[in-house]
Amino acid sequence: SLCRYYSALKTMEQLENQYLPRVSQYRFCQIMIENLPKLREEIKEISMSDLKDFLESIRKHSDRIGETAMKQAQQQKTFSTALQKQNNVNYGRNMHLSRNRILESKNEITLKRTFEEDDEHEEEVLTAQDLVDFSPVYRCLHIYSVLGDGEIFENYYRKQRRKQARLVLQPQSSMHETVEGYRRYFSQIVGFFVVEDHILHVTQGLVTRTYTDELWNMALSKIIAVLRTHSSYCSDPDLVLELKNLIVVFADTLQGYGFPVNRLFDLLFEIRDQYNETLLKKWSGLFRDIFEADNYSPIPVANEEEYKIVISKFPFQDPELDKQSFPKKLPMSQSVPQIYIQVKEFIYASLKFSESLHRSSTEIDDMLRKSTNLLLTRTLSSCLQNLIKKPHIGLTELVQIIINTTHLEQACKYLEDFISNITNISQVTVHTARLYGLSTFKDARHAAEGEIYTKLNQKIDEFIQIADYDWTMSESDGRASGYLMDLINFLRSTFQVFTHLPGKVAQTACMSACQHLSMSLMQMLLDSELRQISMGAIQQFNLDVIQCELFASSEPVPGFQGDTLQLAFIDLRQLLDLFMVWDWSTYLADYGQATSKYLRVNPSTALTLLEKMKDSSKKNNIFAQFRKNDRDKQKLIETVVKQLRSLVNGMSQHT
Repeated sequence: SLCRYYSALKTMEQLENQYLPRVSQYRFCQIMIENLPKLREEIKEISMSDLKDFLESIRKHSDRIGETAMKQAQQQKTFSTALQKQNNVNYGRNMHLSRNRILESKNEITLKRTFEEDDEHEEEVLTAQDLVDFSPVYRCLHIYSVLGDGEIFENYYRKQRRKQARLVLQPQSSMHETVEGYRRYFSQIVGFFVVEDHILHVTQGLVTRTYTDELWNMALSKIIAVLRTHSSYCSDPDLVLELKNLIVVFADTLQGYGFPVNRLFDLLFEIRDQYNETLLKKWSGLFRDIFEADNYSPIPVANEEEYKIVISKFPFQDPELDKQSFPKKLPMSQSVPQIYIQVKEFIYASLKFSESLHRSSTEIDDMLRKSTNLLLTRTLSSCLQNLIKKPHIGLTELVQIIINTTHLEQACKYLEDFISNITNISQVTVHTARLYGLSTFKDARHAAEGEIYTKLNQKIDEFIQIADYDWTMSESDGRASGYLMDLINFLRSTFQVFTHLPGKVAQTACMSACQHLSMSLMQMLLDSELRQISMGAIQQFNLDVIQCELFASSEPVPGFQGDTLQLAFIDLRQLLDLFMVWDWSTYLADYGQATSKYLRVNPSTALTLLEKMKDSSKKNNIFAQFRKNDRDKQKLIETVVKQLRSLVNGMSQHT
């Protein structure tokens, strides 16, 4: 024990200074004088051996010491938070959130009781000295000081503890996989510094505040580097959130011992971005599932009860719809309230990280708006864009998606109010970031509109591909082709679905479809692989174009002025009239004049078609040379061809 070694040293000192000089002539005294340094060394060695055992003991126990210290810091904070929350009436503004938080408080108070029940058998709260016997340090320090080697001991102790610090700061490679891995890492570090703090306060000068601060700064840099790396491996937002809670307890514990922890809270800001990334990834999957499960039909509500359930989840108001009797349909499909709920859930999840970060309500409000903006402009936007491009999404679904995005866009202002209620930051008094969801939904709408135009054109192409004209027929069937009537019926029923769309979209889709149909029919006539066309085929083709014009004039979607839609077919109409009436003299005489009735007929188009007819008449009229009429007609065609060629050449020279 300390007393035994200390009194032995005192006795040696007395012998050396008082008694042995008096009897130094005796041989045994000489032997004793020679042995005293050896005895001192032995005492030093024994006490050093005790110190090494102590160092091994605190290395083993630092985990438990740290765990206890963190538990106490958490209890203290929980108790303060519970009191603060009971006194804070502002939380009542948002009942939903208040309920959650009161539950949290209850859980925390229950947790505190559990700790108290665990500890009620103990007289007092466990401290570092309850878990570890510090006497070997005092003893060894004392012995070395008495022997004048205090500095040697001090250097040895600090060197060994630095080595231990390096070991404690080295994380397990799999630490990021579980909360337990992080908890053990933090407990060991807290344990190490709690011991150093204790040594600082109970020994004179063995460690100094400068030394512990220096050690802590070194440790803090290492801890931050480790946490940066390990947190970046984590893809589970729940685990990142638990890590954040551990870092907060870790920081609060060490701050309680006087160590500066601001850098840890700065790191938490970085980890918050990482947490948001994992949330965005998770919500991307949730959005995809919602879109996948939607039937893209208006939500049917059979009675008041069902109606209330829907509007409790999504802010929807329509006085006109309210007047209708049940059963009725809400304009949006089921994905709309589900997406809205998930955006709110994301805001709650994002808030969980922002709490306890020692930041103001304004900063938290700003963080929530920024992360919600990312969710809307990046995650939801990308899910919507991918959805629109999916092959199974047809015209009806695209129309519903346009309607859905309109309602989600209108709901953005309610999300802004929702964030303000959570953070108690008024948008009027404080300049808050706006939600950019509006652009997300506008962009999605534009993409869906573009896809509608594309899909309509693809559908028209499918009908055109099954067109089966007999280009050599001597006369028409007297009625329009079957494929074309099917195509017009398809367009008519499609445009009926478009009545739910904003007027401009429906009109653009209709005009785009008519223009595409007109262009496709024109290409069919001018196709280079089609060598000959009879007048009968031209007449049949004319019957089909008449049906297109009738469709255009029947106002398939409302809002067109006069014959705007019919003008989509004007090029075809003038070209066919020219051939049906065989009105070449008028065409050639009026060519280039603004008043020409064939203003839209390009000479090269007329020439291409005329040459196909010339080939046809040659092949069909084998005895043409014996029939004067046909020979005259052939000559006329040759003359017109020459004149058209000179017009085409003239045009090419001008260009």
